[in-house]
Amino acid sequence: MKTGSGDAVLVTEPGTGVRLITLNQPKVRNAMTAEMTAAWDDAMKAVAEDREVRAVVVTGAGSSFCAGADMSWLDQGAAEDITTDRLRDRMLPFYRSWLRPRELPVPVIAAVNGPAVGAGVCLALACDLRFAAATARFSTPFVYLGTHGGMGATRLLPEAIGLPRAREMLYTGREVPADEAHHWGLVADVHDDVLAAALETAAQIAKAAPIAVRLTKSGLEQSAAGLEASIQWEALAQPVTMTTADLHEGVEAFRRRRAPRFRGR
Repeated sequence: MKTGSGDAVLVTEPGTGVRLITLNQPKVRNAMTAEMTAAWDDAMKAVAEDREVRAVVVTGAGSSFCAGADMSWLDQGAAEDITTDRLRDRMLPFYRSWLRPRELPVPVIAAVNGPAVGAGVCLALACDLRFAAATARFSTPFVYLGTHGGMGATRLLPEAIGLPRAREMLYTGREVPADEAHHWGLVADVHDDVLAAALETAAQIAKAAPIAVRLTKSGLEQSAAGLEASIQWEALAQPVTMTTADLHEGVEAFRRRRAPRFRGR
């Protein structure tokens, strides 16, 4: 499956209901160039519109996951037409584009196959689950480039690893190796073959009831507003699932001790 912006991002179907999105500019360590961003937008649109998708895996080609934003975005020079307002107008669509995994209705898994730097860390954090290769490294050296963090770094890092560890990453810019990232909860696990592990998990998710999974992802987003918001959401979402044919299939499969065959209705 190809998107409309060349081969900078590849979308493949490694299994039923699973889509693999590969950042495919290894010569620049999968940096978020204009070409890559356009291809990413196309890939996100294609996956969002595909009703057969039940889980997504994101990884990088070559030895890096993602080197973050293209450096030319940071060094804009002193041209008169470069103003704070104009830069903001560029940044917001860029952020929203690469944070699209949060908006996809299905779970997204990051298979972090190598270094993730700056906005590349934020891309991994925008995914629902993260697995790392032993060679993975995570760093957010924004302030050592003379810039403030972007793409949700000041929200997503504390959400994943807590405020004290987020402070350490953002203030020191140091590389956090895979094992430490696992200890912190930045990644769920470390694997020798991280892509295989991520695809296996995606395949498992793809077997679950798709309506229930989509509503669960939405429910987890609601949880940030507190317990009352969560139970109000659940009091609506759970009855929705209880009116589906998949609920009856799940109960019948459990009683007969067989694997359920969910159809998403």
